[in-house]
Amino acid sequence: MKIAIPSETDEGLKANVSFHFGRSPYFTIIDLENSEIKNIEIIKNPFSQNHGRPGQLPEFLKNLNVELIITGGMGQRAMSFFEQMGIKVISGVSGEIETVMKNLNLLK
Repeated sequence: MKIAIPSETDEGLKANVSFHFGRSPYFTIIDLENSEIKNIEIIKNPFSQNHGRPGQLPEFLKNLNVELIITGGMGQRAMSFFEQMGIKVISGVSGEIETVMKNLNLLK
């Protein structure tokens, strides 16, 4: 499963989850297989300064084959874009990415 997590810094699992999804400076993209991390990629959010047109960020992440978004916060419109694309969203989390993933029982 490929997971995208908006992050405040480019520190990977040690970064904090960003509260505002669309304005997050980075996305930590995690490839997860059987609760084990296979790959981590840090991507600058190309829309953090220029929010682009509605739906552009969801399309961007869909093209990266993201299946799950874990975020501190996200607007209803963005959530509906992801739902239409078949991407699940977990919202309302905070803290360090690794801790959040363990608390969601995604990591061993």
